[in-house]
Amino acid sequence: MRARAYVSALFFLLCAAALGSLTLGRYPVGMADLAGFLGLGPDMDPDRMRLTRTLILDIRLPRILAAVCVGASLAASGSAFQAMFVNPLVSPGLLGVLSGASLGAALGMLFSIRWFVVQFSTFVFGLLAVGLAMLMARMYRGDRLLLLVLSGIVVSALFTALLSLVKYMADPYDQLPAITYWLMGGFSLIDRESILLMGPLMLLGIGVMLSLSGYLNVLTMGDEEARALGVRVTLVRTVLILAATLVSSLTVAAGGVIGWVGLIIPHVGRMLVGPDNRVLLPVSVLLGAIYLLVMDNLSRLIFPVEIPLGILTAILGIPVFAAALRSSRGGWS
Repeated sequence: MRARAYVSALFFLLCAAALGSLTLGRYPVGMADLAGFLGLGPDMDPDRMRLTRTLILDIRLPRILAAVCVGASLAASGSAFQAMFVNPLVSPGLLGVLSGASLGAALGMLFSIRWFVVQFSTFVFGLLAVGLAMLMARMYRGDRLLLLVLSGIVVSALFTALLSLVKYMADPYDQLPAITYWLMGGFSLIDRESILLMGPLMLLGIGVMLSLSGYLNVLTMGDEEARALGVRVTLVRTVLILAATLVSSLTVAAGGVIGWVGLIIPHVGRMLVGPDNRVLLPVSVLLGAIYLLVMDNLSRLIFPVEIPLGILTAILGIPVFAAALRSSRGGWS
């Protein structure tokens, strides 16, 4: 009952935050204008209606949807990875997906000026990095989780080195600043077509993780216990990794590298509702969506120029991560 109350409260808070975000920006849209645009108020002047429609449909709504989808995706994949690897200090980039996607974005910017090519390259290289890590882990015998983690570290290092090489080759006056700014994270380049393409895929990946949240509880007890309870451990883990990889790659394609969300939000959710993943995952999804939406609003409003979103999430994430490290000295259950 308590968990349902949290989910309901967070859902209504997310709706309120999204509605309020429509009115925030350099060009303010008052509640009266918003009501008129939604058909809930008096008729508006045609010019004012045209401006309001452009601000909401072409600029603010795509950003809001992107922030909600990306925040929810990062929080869901972070929660799933922390449960799967039985370690609350891991994040969605554990298996190299963020390094791979970053390399894909940089290559797309280096060899193409079309935005779709950049996004597609980002998505493909994120999947490629995790596929490489999983393939490498299967080549050796031993603890499967440990091999996955070590393979992810190796793949991340490889793709990070290749990213540095791409930066070195990039035009320092045009391409290099674009790559650097993109890797800081943000939704300034998002548009309706992009979010309509990537949003449903993110929701699909989140849905898969939510549907398998009960199995995550069993996986936390260890592979032998899970198999004894009839769980097909390899299949469930592979599906979860693929779903988390799908949404993590799409988050980089949508908004660059936005760190810390997948690490800190599951901790906040765990403090609210406990470790049961059947409740923790939906709560983390809603918390992640709200958190990143608020951060995106702050990135646009607190200074005259927009701050890269990754900077803000890191500023808040670092002290939370430090507190988590302090807690980990007592052991994790």
